[in-house]
Amino acid sequence: MKKILVVFALLLALPNFSQKQLNSLEIRLSLKKLNVLGSVLYIAAHPDDENTRLIAYMANETMVRTCYLSLTRGDGGQNLIGTEKGPLMGALRTQELLEARKIDGGEQLFTRAVDFGYSKTAEETFKKWGKKSVLADAVWAIRKFRPDVIITRFPSTSTGGHGHHTASAILAEEAFDLAGDPKAFPEQLDYTSVWQPKRLYLNTSTWWDKELPQKAKDNHGKYTTIDVGTYNTLLGKSYSEMASESRTMHKSQGFGSGKVRGSKLEYLELIKGKKGGNNDIFDGIDITWNKIKGGAKIEEMIIESNANFDGEHPEKIVPTLFKAYEIIDKLPDANQWKWIMLSKIRQVISACAGLFVEVTTNDYSAAIGSEIELTTRMVNRSSLKIELLEAKYGEKDTAINTTLTNNVAFSFKHNYTLPKHQKTNPYWLNHDFKGIYTVDSQDLIGNPQNRSENYVLFTFKINGNFFPVFRNVVNKHTDRVKGEIYRPFVVLPKVTANISDNVFIFSNNATKEIRVTLKAHEDSLIGAVEINLPKGWKSEPTSISYNLATKNEEKVVSFNVTPSANESVGEVKVILNDAEKTAKSLVTIEYNHIQTQTLLPEAKAKLVRLNVQIKGKNIGYIKGAGDEVPTALEQLGYTITLLDENSLKNSDLSQYDAIVAGIRTYNTNKYMINVYDKLMEYVKDGGNYVVQYNTNRGIDTKTMAPFPLKLSRNRVTVEEAKVTFLAPEHAIMNTPNKILASDFDNWVQERGLYFPNEWDENYTPILGWSDPNEEMVKGALLVANYGKGSFIYTGISFFRELPAGVPGAFKLFANIISYGR
Repeated sequence: MKKILVVFALLLALPNFSQKQLNSLEIRLSLKKLNVLGSVLYIAAHPDDENTRLIAYMANETMVRTCYLSLTRGDGGQNLIGTEKGPLMGALRTQELLEARKIDGGEQLFTRAVDFGYSKTAEETFKKWGKKSVLADAVWAIRKFRPDVIITRFPSTSTGGHGHHTASAILAEEAFDLAGDPKAFPEQLDYTSVWQPKRLYLNTSTWWDKELPQKAKDNHGKYTTIDVGTYNTLLGKSYSEMASESRTMHKSQGFGSGKVRGSKLEYLELIKGKKGGNNDIFDGIDITWNKIKGGAKIEEMIIESNANFDGEHPEKIVPTLFKAYEIIDKLPDANQWKWIMLSKIRQVISACAGLFVEVTTNDYSAAIGSEIELTTRMVNRSSLKIELLEAKYGEKDTAINTTLTNNVAFSFKHNYTLPKHQKTNPYWLNHDFKGIYTVDSQDLIGNPQNRSENYVLFTFKINGNFFPVFRNVVNKHTDRVKGEIYRPFVVLPKVTANISDNVFIFSNNATKEIRVTLKAHEDSLIGAVEINLPKGWKSEPTSISYNLATKNEEKVVSFNVTPSANESVGEVKVILNDAEKTAKSLVTIEYNHIQTQTLLPEAKAKLVRLNVQIKGKNIGYIKGAGDEVPTALEQLGYTITLLDENSLKNSDLSQYDAIVAGIRTYNTNKYMINVYDKLMEYVKDGGNYVVQYNTNRGIDTKTMAPFPLKLSRNRVTVEEAKVTFLAPEHAIMNTPNKILASDFDNWVQERGLYFPNEWDENYTPILGWSDPNEEMVKGALLVANYGKGSFIYTGISFFRELPAGVPGAFKLFANIISYGR
């Protein structure tokens, strides 16, 4: 048996999280799906690129197995609901995709590619990712999922508008050809076998081709038209309505969608494979049990189960389903449909039998190697005879031998010792990375999240038939407002250490306090903590003892750090004297629309020693979306006051040396139109108003700036792009800090975005730059004097550069804030 078969069977057996209870209409739909053995793989670049209408239609109308392969996890995207960026953003958007798939019925896969931000060309994208590695992952996804049909979201030309988009189509087309070639990536064949999809389509759009509807009418076979607005009477909604619910899960991107009803056409253009007919992408492809030896008998039993299904007494068809189950279980292990259909039919049998099973803990976390108490609850809500024979915890079997009485809850407790090596952290974040994640095991590549290592295997007898049930260990508690809440159970180090900031800026030789919060994850922990500093940096004290008596107890320890005499950039790491040495931080991502995520990054922070001067002290800051700039400015010595609508309207703004509007302030705070006059009055009277980037959607800059300017979608994505000083003698380039070309070295992700492309003559453009082979963008930093004060607009990505501790960005921003002082 190939290694992957064992892994694949386990993956299908384990539910993602808490048990979903199917109602009779959902059981009916699941029964229908048992007789469909087809699959489609949808491929694009990012979370939110997927066509949720088409996924919902394929999964629930065509009823084929439907999966979305997102090349990235969306790490480079922006965040409208919080401050997560980079890897944390990727973890958040991964969960948003999984929540979307729960709604539309699809599955989810990824590659190891990192979303490094906007890219204008596929060539740049492949250079940063390493094309061969991501192509291997795409081939792996095809061989593992084994789709009959592949659909791409974007064309392989540049009309997709984003280098990642174009790259996703190029990779899909190449992977289509390579997945069936045993000479391509042969190392994968230790885990799976080659697979050749039958067709590849482009989910084309009238966005790119206005003549598409007529082309589709004139070229049957080349084009397939699908009405994704079709209404599903079992679900009580159309697929476009379902898709709106699914798409709304991309909340971090502000993708809340209104429900659309009525006919809605999608167009699929055949790119590779033989033409079909009948306006059906599966035309000529067998997606029935006839493709499986002995499958006709299974199909017959599923048809019989459908015919005899009684929504008020679903248990009546369980005997027939078990006959089908036994035949499926005897199929060869190498047949992928054995494992897929065993998982599906188990879910249907369990639902028809009214069997509820869960395994919970009182706490959401425990330390490695510790003993936890598990509570198992189950109930038989049918007239069937259901016997619980045993429960397997890890490698230990525990005999139970009890019969579950109809609608009588049964529960018991069991103590379980966690493995000493196991810690919860997203598997793709266990190592440092640049363009592509490092994953330790081939069979992990592509998985949306960690496989649970803590689960229980129960063996039941239902009407005399042996029946396995897997359940993940989860935490369950009751919130007085939200009610019953399930949370993933996580395994943590004995102690975690969180540093007070991600970046520490030393603008002179003065000592700064670095605080570390230690948290115990079991009782009675004694040890010592120290910090590892770069050469030339000093800490007092060098080591601090701790004594944490009880689980969840916290202790804050402080180190007084003196920087090196010269400008430098380095790192501080927390070191523990326990067996793990390098400490881990505890990071939680918690929103109502996703499962709470726990991450364990290394306990480290960036250290920056730079010579930077500031003028002015008091800064008013209007927060935008996911804005960490205020914290970074405090590192320079500014006093930051956060301003909202009330304080902008009613307080004396003259107390502020500058007022700064955070990213997307005008996109996210609709009240800004109401404070325009007050802000312009502040500027006229001598204030300095700085506005960071906003998107050009739905904004009238007449209510933002004193003179006309027009926002565009222009951006410079190459973070190393050469900078041109358009006004080298301007005060912003010289006071209080002399800005040099070297100050633009070592920037992250991009130079900036949504730069103005038109502006009034009262503005002075300060900087220019461009991506390769493009015209210079000159609207990155615009300064206008107005009355006694100044208005400054900048699309420079300070929201990325400052939290990343980029020295030159701090110097430039200090000059911007100091302008006119």
